[in-house]
Amino acid sequence: MEKILIIDDNESLRYTLESVLEEHGYDPKSVEDGSKAIEEVKTKNYDLVICDMKMPKMDGMQILAEVKKIDPDIPFIILTAFGDIKNAVEAMKQGASDYLTKPFDNDGMIMTLRKALEIRYLNKELAILRKRTDDSYKGGGIIGSSSEMKEVFDQVKIVAPTNLTVLIQGESGTGKEVIANMIHRASERAEKPFIAVDCGAIPESLIESELFGHEKGAFTDAKSQREGKFEQGNGGTIFLDEITNLSDANQIKLLRAIQERKVTRIGGKRALTLDVRILTATNVRLADAVNANKFRADLYYRLNEFHIDLPPLRARKDDLELLVKHFIKDANEELNRSVISVADNVMKKIKNHLWPGNVRELRNTIRRAVLLTTGSIMEKINITDEVVPNNNIEAKTTENDTTTFESLTKKAEKDAILSALDESGGNKSKAAKLLNINERTFYRKLKSLGIN
Repeated sequence: MEKILIIDDNESLRYTLESVLEEHGYDPKSVEDGSKAIEEVKTKNYDLVICDMKMPKMDGMQILAEVKKIDPDIPFIILTAFGDIKNAVEAMKQGASDYLTKPFDNDGMIMTLRKALEIRYLNKELAILRKRTDDSYKGGGIIGSSSEMKEVFDQVKIVAPTNLTVLIQGESGTGKEVIANMIHRASERAEKPFIAVDCGAIPESLIESELFGHEKGAFTDAKSQREGKFEQGNGGTIFLDEITNLSDANQIKLLRAIQERKVTRIGGKRALTLDVRILTATNVRLADAVNANKFRADLYYRLNEFHIDLPPLRARKDDLELLVKHFIKDANEELNRSVISVADNVMKKIKNHLWPGNVRELRNTIRRAVLLTTGSIMEKINITDEVVPNNNIEAKTTENDTTTFESLTKKAEKDAILSALDESGGNKSKAAKLLNINERTFYRKLKSLGIN
């Protein structure tokens, strides 16, 4: 029941307003002047204020200003005579939600109040959503302030309140499950289950039972009835990771479940109607898998109602220092170390590396370096250069775009090698050590990049 404060020096009008509001299920309280009204707002939580424009001692504009200092978000409705509409409009510019002209129609007044209360409610929900999503970017969420990650976070905010099926694409280690969890926590399903399924870790023969469940005796080892992941996630969200690992037969069964919003346990006769939001992820571009006849086109279109492409770490170098700081803090707590900063040469190595394992690789590398650091400054770091980045998720260029991922990678490698050679005075052995790669690999790269 919403609490409404009425401010008017006219006792008869206060009584009328209280009666009408009580009839419509509200909890009204009335006062005759501004000072009492301000005390009420300070000490009690009101959902809305109705205030007369012309009052003794303090007028409606002055009361509005004081009330907004206490609660900036509270809806404030001005009561005014027909001839004072200009003042009412000015009050709205100062933060009033709406105004009512006297004499007013009771039904019209209630509609105005409901509209103002609904806007307050929606603003509260938006604030909760923002807090959920903002909180999820910290700690257990994805760290990032680069333009690339801000775009991802904006997409999460847009799609989270909906029930759209979301396809999350990104290389291994970019945080696809974290983004899926973020979408769930920022949705209206946040209090319901979040069920994650790694489609690549479940044997083909068990995937149907894992997803849809089975009845007792449905097959040799089915000694009892079992709920599938879709049932366990009823009312919440199911996250299907590495979706391309599903066989064609299981893709058909998943497609049917999505279309009908029903599942039937293996050996069961009754279809179970479920309310589950579906999020999926893949470390390859799903459209490419469809074009290569490795994934069903009809299922692809069902899953791709909205898609989010996670950038690899090499495409968001602006986040490196922020991530390094965060991972050092985590490693200090876990390993009982006291590293507070990174030497310039170490940070240079970090920035020159392409991070094919993305954030996961960076976290493990920093963790290992913190463990080996005895002082407060990280002066050494071991970064392996044995794996090249996987560019399956890189955006394809247009016909007129001459910048390709391959050319960008070569440029980054060339810049790093030239920088190392410059720092080592042209000594190739020292340059290879600076880049933490073996000499054979270093010389091969010199040749392939045309560096003399």
